[in-house]
Amino acid sequence: MEKEKAQYPVGAERAILVITAISAALLQLIDMSIVNVSLREISGSIGATTTEIAWAVTAYAVSNVIMIPLAGMMGNLFGRKNYFTFSIILFTVASFFCGTANSLFSLVIWRFIQGIGGGALLTTAQTIIVEAFPPEKVGIANAIFGMGVILGPTFGPTLGGFLTDNYSWHWIFFINVPIGLMAAYLSWTFVKDQIGAQKPKKIDWAGIILLIVAVGSLQYVLEEGSADDWFESREIIAGTILAGIGLVGFIWRELTYEFPAVNLSLLKNWNLALGSVLNFIVGFVLLATVFVFPLFVQIGLGWTATKTGNFLITGALASAVSMGVAGRMLTKGYNAKALMVAGCVMVFAFAAMMSFSSPESAERNFFWPFILRGLGIGFMMSPVMSLSLQGLKGPDISQAAGLSNMIRQLGGAVGIAIMNVFLLHRNASNDNYLLQHLNVYNEAFQDRLNLMTQNFVSQGYYLEDAQNMAYKILDLTLFKQQSLISYDNVFWTVAVTISICIPFILLIRNHKGSSAPVDVHME
Repeated sequence: MEKEKAQYPVGAERAILVITAISAALLQLIDMSIVNVSLREISGSIGATTTEIAWAVTAYAVSNVIMIPLAGMMGNLFGRKNYFTFSIILFTVASFFCGTANSLFSLVIWRFIQGIGGGALLTTAQTIIVEAFPPEKVGIANAIFGMGVILGPTFGPTLGGFLTDNYSWHWIFFINVPIGLMAAYLSWTFVKDQIGAQKPKKIDWAGIILLIVAVGSLQYVLEEGSADDWFESREIIAGTILAGIGLVGFIWRELTYEFPAVNLSLLKNWNLALGSVLNFIVGFVLLATVFVFPLFVQIGLGWTATKTGNFLITGALASAVSMGVAGRMLTKGYNAKALMVAGCVMVFAFAAMMSFSSPESAERNFFWPFILRGLGIGFMMSPVMSLSLQGLKGPDISQAAGLSNMIRQLGGAVGIAIMNVFLLHRNASNDNYLLQHLNVYNEAFQDRLNLMTQNFVSQGYYLEDAQNMAYKILDLTLFKQQSLISYDNVFWTVAVTISICIPFILLIRNHKGSSAPVDVHME
């Protein structure tokens, strides 16, 4: 028994491992969103259009989501220490060259390479953190990792805006270099290879190629679909067909091949299968709300990007606190399913409260809903990650972590794509509804138009000019009103989506004897 306990790092050694892993994970997570607020400045600097510069985001997302599920196999093939350190170095070097890029082509290529390096960081970091704690404390381990998952994408836009406004867009990439070098040194010095890991006897090249086709095509469709008018575009149709063929082929290959690149048979584990569904929904809700809220307050209420980013940090900090609390509660034997249901209720309450927003809504009206969202996400994610890995052995943990992270990221991409389509549809529908009531035959509309026209005439404008100005203001009011109604509809959709989690949570099986018995050292 003492020998088994001695296998886990303690004190300073554990702290250094956690710092190394979370630093690497944050590099990957922050770069998912740090570029978004600087696209206008980057496009102007390198002479690209708004549509073209979006490829800097798509290239990173595609290569990243491809590499995430392969991280387990690559770690076994090259050794976790070697692969993790190399991936950090590759990410860091690519970041430097992204900052020096002077053309769209070079920026997209280096962003793609950056995503290849970053794909290993998230999954391997989670495995390192989980293995640094004994089974009874794995709830704390997943809470620490979950804090990075929440804080990274939230701080990304704020950090990107600060660096771009005060220095230049190049620094959103250059800032990765010192952090990456430090993480690479710590990784090479302190990270150890996984106990029980075995090199694959054969490399599943067919499975890898099918995964690249399936996930790469799907991510491309989700990223570019709205810009290309979805299935009106031949490229989107081709991407969808490729994604379908690749996905079916990949599943068949991995379930029938003796040495699969991604061990899909792990999904026979009941909790991992349910955890994957929950991870998808959590990713959907997490990124969909972060996508919708800035549009909502900037278009509908006139907030600045800086004000929006600063406001989102409050909710992220609430998530960090609730994850830490949830991790502690799990180690003390609290019911994980009860924590997750409580989290669902909090997120549902957030979405329901947000659905009653109006043009008069102020920052104070959103404060408590976002605190609830942050607390709810934290209470959900920590138990979901712990229960998903429950009962798995060492080499299987990195494979399961890769699947979970890929599914959560795809859930986020699907969430953003669906919310985008839903917004466009609701905007058109609400616009038609409002226009039916705003016409010259509507007495209230006519009174408002006449009052505004008279006001402009009293300021010295000609009648025709005054009337045109009044119409423009009413058009703007109509646009804001139909946008706000659409966003309210979106938040109700989020409320319904998060409620779907509850039946799946109730189906999770609790293993007796431990709150989260993740056996990471048995062979």
